[in-house]
Amino acid sequence: MNDSIEISIVSPVYRAEPIVDKLVERIVASVSKLTSSYEIILVEDGGNDGSWQKIKENCVKNTNVKGVKLSKNYGQQHALQAGLDFAKGNYIVTMDCDLQDQPEEIYKLFNKCKEGVEIVVASRKDRQDGAFKKMLSRIFYGVLGYLTETKQDRTVANFACYQRKAVDAMAQVKDHNRYYPMLQQLVGFKYVKVEIEHADREEGNSSYSFGKRMRLAMDTILTFSDKPLRLTVKFGVLLSFLSICVAIIMVVMYFFSDVKAEGWASLALMISFFSGLIIAVLGVVGLYVGRTFESVKQRPTYIVQEIKN
Repeated sequence: MNDSIEISIVSPVYRAEPIVDKLVERIVASVSKLTSSYEIILVEDGGNDGSWQKIKENCVKNTNVKGVKLSKNYGQQHALQAGLDFAKGNYIVTMDCDLQDQPEEIYKLFNKCKEGVEIVVASRKDRQDGAFKKMLSRIFYGVLGYLTETKQDRTVANFACYQRKAVDAMAQVKDHNRYYPMLQQLVGFKYVKVEIEHADREEGNSSYSFGKRMRLAMDTILTFSDKPLRLTVKFGVLLSFLSICVAIIMVVMYFFSDVKAEGWASLALMISFFSGLIIAVLGVVGLYVGRTFESVKQRPTYIVQEIKN
């Protein structure tokens, strides 16, 4: 650990060319009021625009700015991981690059962290997002909380401040798929929420499409929970119990009722239903086997192409 750096600011950058300059300017203005010993680590996540060029220009202007270019788009959580791996500060702040997480709010998290709290997360009390995005977020956190049996807060995202030991602890978790709001709870350190003001987007629309959100949700659930497997077992037991009940009813009807149904339609329906159910259960098991296969291969979760400063 390099004790000369008090605070590191880590921000993944993806297709953010128009706002890189403003991002750096506002972070410098905010953090320089807290300490003169800081670094800003911008991780370019394979956006195929001019973001990396902008980062390099800022690295030349200010040696406190450091650039990390990944070889391709690995996703926001892996870009965060790369930034945290390079950070040398005693305190590390992570934030999105779209300036909805306002750099002017960093002091709230930093001051709370200095009081002895290992993990301080920002709670966006009034999210400046569209109705559809808010609805997706509510569904995602509800399902994630249920399947992982944890308390999830949809006002919390990537804006957080960590003490060095918390970052080191999260680095020890070798899960191939990363999701830092879950890792924050997994490592077990003292965890506090601080309310912040959430701003409108500076430029354009979110790069997180519906498909990307669904993949993130699936990866997170499969990484941090085995409840889908347990639910399939419970559902199978329930169907078996119902089948026994139906069988008893049919035997009673056969001996004590004049109804003599051929049963071909019901038989075909039952075969189709259970065939589909078996395939679905095998699919869930296959997803877990696939995640295990990815972990066993031990491939790197990101590859760095270029570094500045």
